[in-house]
Amino acid sequence: MKKLLENLVEKNKVHAKEGKLASYIPALMEANPEAVGICVVDLKDKYEFWAGDSDVKFTIQSISKVVSLIIALNDNGRTNVFSKVNVEPTGMGFNSIVNLEAAMENRPYNPMINAGAIVTTSLIFGETEERKLERILNFMRRATNNPHIGINEEIYLNEKATGDRNRALAYYMKSTGALEGDVEEVLDLYFKQCSIEATARDLARFGAVIANDGVTPWSNEVLMSRDICRIVKTIMVTCGMYDASGEFAIHVGIPAKSGVGGGVLATVPRRYGIGLYGPALDAKGNSVCGLRILKDLSEEFDLSIF
Repeated sequence: MKKLLENLVEKNKVHAKEGKLASYIPALMEANPEAVGICVVDLKDKYEFWAGDSDVKFTIQSISKVVSLIIALNDNGRTNVFSKVNVEPTGMGFNSIVNLEAAMENRPYNPMINAGAIVTTSLIFGETEERKLERILNFMRRATNNPHIGINEEIYLNEKATGDRNRALAYYMKSTGALEGDVEEVLDLYFKQCSIEATARDLARFGAVIANDGVTPWSNEVLMSRDICRIVKTIMVTCGMYDASGEFAIHVGIPAKSGVGGGVLATVPRRYGIGLYGPALDAKGNSVCGLRILKDLSEEFDLSIF
């Protein structure tokens, strides 16, 4: 496996030049556009295999939407969460306002676009923003078996300073009753969760928990119910790769979630947790090299769930 991963990294890293770093958050432009890393956690023998830049830290960005959805479902139950946010795919961009205005009902399309994630973040229980953030970080630390998971302060401040589109989404939802609570407090928590730093190896461990029906392979701790895990995997398949989710399902066919920091969280039920890093993005905000490596890996091991 390790040799295969090394070969896949070497084969696909040449495609990094086809992508671009995310520029709407200036601090993300500091990443090395040629960096590529992967880690795979094998549930059968609980062994980790990695190659390339698998230990480079980056902010998880939209991958945090998986975390906030899990915690919101744990706190509120599926009925209450999905009365606030829908579960349907959208063919529009992840930060589209048109999505909200075109919707036939007063809910964002799904939890994997910005509007939907802002709503799920608002549903996390906690007396204060600090307590809510502590719960998010604690979940990530347990899901990655890494007690040092934290926030990149520079990225957070950049997110907050340049987050006008997210403010527009949030205030629009506030005006229609789709979002409750103090808008600026909800947004501040959202910017912080997007600024959580991790590595490809961290994401692979998180993916292994999801692949293992919500149970950590290293300690048998239950982080989410099997039902919540099933819901999350389903939404990752249908909505996790932005408006390229359908194409990704055809060519790769596994639950995955990407982020504009270059990360990809992927999971193969009862087999593998996969984490990738490649900050050069395609036009839809997905890692160019990450998608190519996942396609090759899926074909090599027949990973598609379809």
